[in-house]
Amino acid sequence: MESGHVTTPFGRRSMTLGMLATQVMSREIDPARTIDKWKIYRALCEARPLLGVTDRALAVLNALLSFYPKNELSEEHGLVVFPSNAQLSLRAHGMAEQTIRRHLSALVEAGLLVRKDSPNGKRYARRGREGELNEAFGFSLAPLLARADEIEHLSAEVVAERLHVQRLRERISLCRRDITKLIETALAEQVGGDWGRIYGGFRSLIDGLPRAPTALQLENLLEELTTVREDVVKRLEMQLKLQKEGANPYQNERHIQNSNPESKPESEPRFETKPGENSAGDKGPIAEPLNTESAIFGGQHHVAGSRTISAKSTDSGDLKSFPLALVLQACPDITDYGPGGKIGNWRDLMGAAVVVRSMLGVSPSAYEQACAVMGPENAATVMACILERGGHINSAGGYLRDLTRRTENGEFALGPMLMSLLRKNGPLARKTG
Repeated sequence: MESGHVTTPFGRRSMTLGMLATQVMSREIDPARTIDKWKIYRALCEARPLLGVTDRALAVLNALLSFYPKNELSEEHGLVVFPSNAQLSLRAHGMAEQTIRRHLSALVEAGLLVRKDSPNGKRYARRGREGELNEAFGFSLAPLLARADEIEHLSAEVVAERLHVQRLRERISLCRRDITKLIETALAEQVGGDWGRIYGGFRSLIDGLPRAPTALQLENLLEELTTVREDVVKRLEMQLKLQKEGANPYQNERHIQNSNPESKPESEPRFETKPGENSAGDKGPIAEPLNTESAIFGGQHHVAGSRTISAKSTDSGDLKSFPLALVLQACPDITDYGPGGKIGNWRDLMGAAVVVRSMLGVSPSAYEQACAVMGPENAATVMACILERGGHINSAGGYLRDLTRRTENGEFALGPMLMSLLRKNGPLARKTG
């Protein structure tokens, strides 16, 4: 500072030990040291969270710096600026004078300014006969020069922390994408495992993250997601290993089964005859195959290669059920038809499915047959999916009968249908890494 003594504030403003420490530190500045005022201001803006000052306070400091005549802060040219509150208001984009006084006090308390008050509390300067500045009363910018190294160090810490958080978010986004895609693959390929539970645990990790997480919270989340991804990958690798080990016997079995030229290949999809043709003896052309859920829901059509397809198949019990929470995330529209506009259990969902069945024109016999073949829970889930994509289905009743028939034949998997809708309507569609 320009004076070698301690200055105290004017009027009823109190003196604090922090103000005294700032003044003592400001007297220890190397007289030859200089620093670009706008460079130190940018560093202050970066280090603001660690310094405990607001963006509005920094706007006032910006206005103060604009009154300093040089770009370089130095003892040689003096470090005191003395604009009035009215002048500061003009350069602070019309900020109210009362607000300016509050932010000036905050800058002083943060140790970024020092008050050098005149005997009457006014801000002014005395000049010599040659126009040189002899003494000035106002705000000293000396703390910025004295704390320049500290401020730049804090700025570097904030920048490094921000980059670290950004990289953590990127890695979390990649991990989330991997887990979602791998679970979808497992469901589409009907890989054994409690995938609904795994997906529920994965969602609970994501939903438990605060809106503004810290770097430590992101690190913990990344570690947990990495563990989930490794578990999913191991399960899929085990499935690949099992398929590889059973490849040769499977191929031999297919070769023997297909050795009869009159036999029908087991993987050939079922076709229906055109109306008017004799399905038992007519050798005319066959009709086009029925639509699959792949055409509407984007799922994958799965046929068990070692299973003979027939209308009398008794493997419908293999249709896997999924957690109610997963169904409601994939098909949120069904909730409006539950008791009181919400669904809390499977009974509520099945009741809502009956309402939707009537609304979509599905006959009671078609729905009863679906319940008998798929099970009541899965039939209700299918009705929820049909409601969700009703605009893409011409005949809900015909589509339900087709899915029921294919379930009997072991050709229908509920997983791809649900996961396709989950990508569109679930939390993954609303959140991103």
